[in-house]
Amino acid sequence: MTGVSYMIPFVTAGGILIAISFLLGGYQVESGTFAGYLNQVGGTAFGLMVPALAGFIAFAIADRPGIAPGMIAGMLASNIGAGFLGGLIGGLLAGYVALWIKNWPVPKSLYKLMPVLVIPLLSSAIVGLLMVIVIGLPIKGMMDALTEWLRGLSTGSSVLLGIVLGLMMAFDMGGPVNKVAYTFGLAMISQNILEPHAAIMAAGMTPPLGLALATVLAPHKYSKREIDAGKAAWIMGASFITEGAIPFAAADPFRVIPSIMAGSAVAGALSMLFGCTLAAPHGGIFVIPMIGNFGLYLVALAAGTIVTALVVNALKPSLDQEVAEGTSVSG
Repeated sequence: MTGVSYMIPFVTAGGILIAISFLLGGYQVESGTFAGYLNQVGGTAFGLMVPALAGFIAFAIADRPGIAPGMIAGMLASNIGAGFLGGLIGGLLAGYVALWIKNWPVPKSLYKLMPVLVIPLLSSAIVGLLMVIVIGLPIKGMMDALTEWLRGLSTGSSVLLGIVLGLMMAFDMGGPVNKVAYTFGLAMISQNILEPHAAIMAAGMTPPLGLALATVLAPHKYSKREIDAGKAAWIMGASFITEGAIPFAAADPFRVIPSIMAGSAVAGALSMLFGCTLAAPHGGIFVIPMIGNFGLYLVALAAGTIVTALVVNALKPSLDQEVAEGTSVSG
């Protein structure tokens, strides 16, 4: 949760700045313009999301000595295509490796050098090599295989494709599976096939919007922290920042993840059924005027949002009931 908390500001700032740049300059933003500068700033902020996640996961485990190896692991995860999942694994590895080295018995003469030289150097080398050699290639291979499978599926049922893309967008909320679906949508745009990316954006907006709605419909089932996260999730969902659902999924993954997958599958399927199109790679509500059949697109988005909220609230107990059940089990 520490990593997620420190990551969210990067996601929010970057995603919204990118969306505003598309609104001002169109989806082919020209460099050297005000919209181009906004896009550059937003892209830089968004690119720091995974390093921030990994760095502060490691910080939560090993304190300050974990930040450098954690952020290096996160940047490597981004560069090799391992995404959110790679950053999560890299942050955990960096934290525990740094903590292990931190606890080495060393002479007093080396004690002051440990946090500024020995720990960052050794832990960065160990974790960095593990990320590059062990973790990156298998995840990249999995992503390539999924992309080829999706390309084959696109020739079949469009509704089935919408369901699959919706499930993938919600499954890891910005991680490798989500990024495979998103990259597939971009590839289809380059081939002037515009329906899949419309479904992808609807499915990516639905998780945070649905969870935000859930906190409004049943506030007694959520902590104050989750209700506050729900307020931010309205903006993040509207801006196509699926990561707005991560605080909820991290706190209760076995109820939240199936719920958001159900809602995203509905949104993706309906978007494909309605023949909605999208040529913009990002933007959320800011590029809705650029969406073909955008009236029906809003219907698909609303349906997915409502399904997410109803399913998660049906699965979640009230806070009082959850505390009572925990007390009963522990007693």
